[in-house]
Amino acid sequence: MAHAIAGDRVFPVTLAIDDPGVSDEFDFQFGHVKNSTDDGDPINVNTASYEWSKLITSNLAFSVGGQYVNQNAPDGGSARGWDNTEIGLKYLAYVNAKHEFMASVGIGAELGGTGAKSIASAYSTFTPNIYFGKGFGDLPASLAYLRPLAVTGQFGPHITTADADTGPNSFGWGFALEYSIPYLQSQVKDLHLPEPISHVIPIVEFPMSTCTAGACSGQTTGTINPGLVWTNRYGQFGIEAQIPVNRASGTHTGVLVQAHLYFDDLFPGTLGKPLF
Repeated sequence: MAHAIAGDRVFPVTLAIDDPGVSDEFDFQFGHVKNSTDDGDPINVNTASYEWSKLITSNLAFSVGGQYVNQNAPDGGSARGWDNTEIGLKYLAYVNAKHEFMASVGIGAELGGTGAKSIASAYSTFTPNIYFGKGFGDLPASLAYLRPLAVTGQFGPHITTADADTGPNSFGWGFALEYSIPYLQSQVKDLHLPEPISHVIPIVEFPMSTCTAGACSGQTTGTINPGLVWTNRYGQFGIEAQIPVNRASGTHTGVLVQAHLYFDDLFPGTLGKPLF
């Protein structure tokens, strides 16, 4: 029952797009990107974020998270502090083991005014989401080496409590492509690959957001994130580049680094156990 599992498929916890499963987990991420201010001055943005997900039942999870932001502008305008607190509920609605498919629904909320004034917004944002994952283990034998492929994704509107100019509403969407070396080794053909390669999952994520109101209406921003996830029974480590898709998304490539713990395997009788 642990992790995002559909049949023989284990969907990893990707860094930018939420996976379709529910479980007892703790996630920590570090991000770095160099950007420019509205005046064209350089600014380095470093972030350290966490998310704790706790199972209420085997199909329903509650989460809470936060992010510390350090904006370092050499020419002035630096700021640092906590962004707004985020909470969420997620329900695993459907699993088809034979076709390695699963889907969840959830809602997240960024609570306005809970972070530092220099970093966080005063308004709140609510995001109902649909999550999905599909593995290709049901492909015919002639396409056996494509069976380790999988796609996950999520989509839903970002609804703010502010006016369109202050906090424009948007539609968040994105997907991730994955090729699981562990799946290749165990379900297709054991190539006797050495560690750590045998536990690596190459991924490419596409987190996007399309503005739906205000002056930016219709504009899409986002990044393309190629990277790797290394996983074992108790957790995983990941690293991704963040390549802007257009100038409105940024002008420099950033980096994300993840450390993720599976509480349901580390502490199956205590922290990793559903409340009910």
